[in-house]
Amino acid sequence: MTLSDLAQRVDAVARLTGRFVLRAGRVADEYFDKYRFEADPLLLDALAAEMAALVPSDTEVLAGLELGGIPVVTALGRHTGLPCAFVRKTAKEYGTARLAEGADVAGARVLIVEDVVTSGGQIAISTGQLRELGAKIEHALCVIDRQEGGAEALARDGIALRSLLTRADLDQAAAAR
Repeated sequence: MTLSDLAQRVDAVARLTGRFVLRAGRVADEYFDKYRFEADPLLLDALAAEMAALVPSDTEVLAGLELGGIPVVTALGRHTGLPCAFVRKTAKEYGTARLAEGADVAGARVLIVEDVVTSGGQIAISTGQLRELGAKIEHALCVIDRQEGGAEALARDGIALRSLLTRADLDQAAAAR
């Protein structure tokens, strides 16, 4: 399956129209519902297979952000063989009381994995928290970059965003359908 084919499938499955409040508080008339492509095991696997080529060669741990980054990082881990960490928005107050479950991030070169990036806000927050735990983070990888300033905001925090698909790719896929 080509990247163009993947873009068409993701666009057909995940693009919704209506009125949506985004994480940053902005209202949008289109929304990419990541759970629609994450819930399709064949599509998610195809996306992860393509994303594997975008993983920096020095990556030691893949870190998926709660909630949407978790299925993506798990599928990506299958294709790269790299261990995964599952990063909560806040550390739980019981059990292990950890922010990052699974693979240890302390001292490791960590790649942040997210589903959809708009402003990059959660990546920036989680990266700061993981860096406090000793993680070395220079890159983040997402399935869809909405191209609304997230990559630029992350660059100011020393994080280079890599994306499998962009809003432009999905718009082109929609026009081709």
